[in-house]
Amino acid sequence: MVDNPMLPRVGMGFTGFLSKGNGVHSGSLAKLCPGRPTAVNRLVQFLCCVALGLPILSAAQVSTSTSSSSDTSAPVAPRRGVEAAGSAVTLETSEQLFTVAAALNSCGYDAGLDRSLPLRSAIRRELDTQVQTSEGGIPAKRALCEYIHTHSQKGSQNLAQFVSLALFLTPPPQLALSFPENEMPPDALNVVNVLPLLRTFAEAVHLHAIWVAHRQDYEAAVAQVHDSVTRMLLETNVYLHQPASSYDGRRFLVLLEPLLSPEAVNARIYGSDYFVVASAAPADATTQDAGIRLDEIRHVYLLYEIDPIIYARASSTSRLLPILKTVQDAPIDFVYKNDIVSFTTECLIKAIEARTMDVGIEKPKQIVNGKARLDPAGYAAALGDYDRKADAVRRRTVIADMRSGWVLTQYLYDKLSLTDREGISLKDNMGELVYGMDVGFEASRDKKIPFFAEGSPELVGTAGSTQRGRALPRVLSPMDKAELALQQGDRANAERLADGELAANPSSVEAKYVLARIDLLEGDAEKAFNLFDSIAQTAKPDTRDNARTLAWAHVYLGRMYDSALAQPDRAKAVGEYHAALTIPGTGPDVQSAAEAGLKQPFAAPKRATAPAQQDDNEPLDPTGKKQKDSYTPDTGKPR
Repeated sequence: MVDNPMLPRVGMGFTGFLSKGNGVHSGSLAKLCPGRPTAVNRLVQFLCCVALGLPILSAAQVSTSTSSSSDTSAPVAPRRGVEAAGSAVTLETSEQLFTVAAALNSCGYDAGLDRSLPLRSAIRRELDTQVQTSEGGIPAKRALCEYIHTHSQKGSQNLAQFVSLALFLTPPPQLALSFPENEMPPDALNVVNVLPLLRTFAEAVHLHAIWVAHRQDYEAAVAQVHDSVTRMLLETNVYLHQPASSYDGRRFLVLLEPLLSPEAVNARIYGSDYFVVASAAPADATTQDAGIRLDEIRHVYLLYEIDPIIYARASSTSRLLPILKTVQDAPIDFVYKNDIVSFTTECLIKAIEARTMDVGIEKPKQIVNGKARLDPAGYAAALGDYDRKADAVRRRTVIADMRSGWVLTQYLYDKLSLTDREGISLKDNMGELVYGMDVGFEASRDKKIPFFAEGSPELVGTAGSTQRGRALPRVLSPMDKAELALQQGDRANAERLADGELAANPSSVEAKYVLARIDLLEGDAEKAFNLFDSIAQTAKPDTRDNARTLAWAHVYLGRMYDSALAQPDRAKAVGEYHAALTIPGTGPDVQSAAEAGLKQPFAAPKRATAPAQQDDNEPLDPTGKKQKDSYTPDTGKPR
């Protein structure tokens, strides 16, 4: 079960001591590797020590030399993630998350209890004892559980809202918001009023003392999954030809919380922070199963690595827009049908997963225990047979992806098959993947794909699925249809739908946003500016969609201050770009656009004539020559 990391695109180190800053407690300890800064986590320790040929210490070995500093570390300003001196990729635990998870368990959260580590049941028993024997324990629990039950939501969203809140809390006993409420993700705001009740409950049952008593158990849980997670990340980097991540302002953080269900993986992207909140089941030495959902963590890690590569070429991917017409009836979420960058990213991740999947067939080895097992000719034949069988398994996975709506997976899989042999990094190959595609041919082929039916057990989901398969389908609202019409070039229909929405709801942010972009396309900068300004002045980031719309309105205002007004005003433009970056949960596309505007003034593209609308009835040219000849890369184009 994975919650949506894409929107709020829904951002986890051990630093050698129990940190009391950053809104996250570092819960396992790292032995520093020579040559690294002081705040180095265990994942980077593993990579660094492997490279230098040094021994890797267990959590228990390193904790004795560093735990004495846990009570003397000074608090710092709250912030998600780790210090700038630390690593970009970290594995840690959090007392804030423990506190929230303990409250949920005390109030009836039993999901995955039979598959959890014994530690979870032990803590639950201690909680029950403290509730019954501590002064004020019973009324504190009653008030807390009443709030939790009255604010419950369907499915995985119920847990997800409390996980989001935990990521934005200061350490106990304060348990206060580490960000202003207007900068909080919308789902966390749904339950923010639980905090006074949570503080009372935590104090009444001495929750901090329980946390301290089980710190070694938490470190043991981290040690159980550490090497498997590290190995998975390292193998992913090797495949992508990416160096081990160092801190560059972006973070990938895995938070381990044994009090949650091992089946539930919550992913979030907040600005440049990619969070994965996961639990662990008992390890299986026979199957070498570490008890953690590595596939889901890897999917989000691929998103973390691929996002900046894709968004660096976001304007170039606009040439792939005809592909979206072929997936309007596919069983994928609306956001992918309407955003070619997100859609391409997901298809690329699925192609990489197919290329690197465990096919369940043992690969032949020529040398075993230092002795030649096969002669060169026999080894080559065995390896060729393995490659054919493995490719057949992988292609069955690709076909399932295609029939689930991820129609670019086969094209990207085939391209990766070629570049894998040449050892080209994904970053260096991305231009060829985008510009080398015969879009007309791909669209023609994709139209013939028989998609799986809604609700089919064969559906392949995304990192944003609320279940292992996929999320419930989204019913298109009038404004969803308006967005789709605008994307397809049907301005008249988009304007009709937006006008109808605005007549029924004069404060509709989505309707104003559609109309403002239509005005821009039609050259009415003044009307567009007034609508974007109205959104910026009145909209609230109280939902995921409103947060993105508000952020984009600020970006458009910044661009208009830069280029579309009679008197450009660079200072006001910079202010708008900064305003866009302060809104949480908006996604890397907004962040990339705003940061580009801060680096240099936006320059509107020059067009001699408006492009003709594509005719659905026009025969497709299977060679793609006409589409290629008419294509001119466009940089800096507004979304």
